[in-house]
Amino acid sequence: MSNRARTSPIRTGLVHLALIAYTLVAIFPVFLTIINSFKDRNAIFRSPMQVPTPSTFSLVGYQTVLGQGDFALYFQNSFIVTVVAIFLVLLFGAMAAFALSEYRFRGNTLVGLYMAIGIMIPIRLGTVAILQGMVAAGLVNTLTALILVYTAQGIPLAIFILSEFMRSVSDDLKNAGRIDGLSEYAIFFRLVLPLVRPAMATVAVFTMIPIWNDLWFPLILAPAEATKTVTLGSQIFIGQFVTNWNAVLAALSLAILPILVLYVIFSRQLIRGITSGAVK
Repeated sequence: MSNRARTSPIRTGLVHLALIAYTLVAIFPVFLTIINSFKDRNAIFRSPMQVPTPSTFSLVGYQTVLGQGDFALYFQNSFIVTVVAIFLVLLFGAMAAFALSEYRFRGNTLVGLYMAIGIMIPIRLGTVAILQGMVAAGLVNTLTALILVYTAQGIPLAIFILSEFMRSVSDDLKNAGRIDGLSEYAIFFRLVLPLVRPAMATVAVFTMIPIWNDLWFPLILAPAEATKTVTLGSQIFIGQFVTNWNAVLAALSLAILPILVLYVIFSRQLIRGITSGAVK
């Protein structure tokens, strides 16, 4: 047995330990947010690290959140924007990655570099131009504006990740599909996509979290009551001089739950996608 084969389980274990440690570090602030959302105001500041006790337990934050603002609508808007944007990012990102990895042509590298520029240049730098374009198109205060921006924001990373995975798909498999009469679309959807599912889950997670938690573009492009996202809606409890911390923590706790559920759903594929390079 080669040294490389013997060290693969060790590498995999180290990667899993690193992921577990990172998860614990990332979850601890979430844990603090959730436990403090069930306390009264005095307990939040007096003992923020303690779990709620019968004397400090309070649901006033959740009562305020459900009584002020239309948070059901805010959650619906965030869900629609996030799901549609992720679908478009995965679809167009995977198609572009397949074309770049499968078809060799003059300028292939330059096209790939051009598509990856979005990773290096933050899309927020173009906020003014984006806003002007949305105003000209009549898309201000619509969910479509947010979906378009987030799709453009996520595609560069999707292409960068998926193109590397698609290069590892066997050419013999794709050529066998062509011999059997499959079209390029059938090869892409039926043969290639199932094999890069872990990478798709990785892209979905990395795309989902910034979209769900974003405040900047909802504030700029869709600040109307009918198009507010849950992150923007939570700001109604933050004032210039007074902040309702019970309501803020309750709103953030409710906003965290969908992300945790989706993370649990994609976690297995996510770990497979991240660790695939360590076990080869």
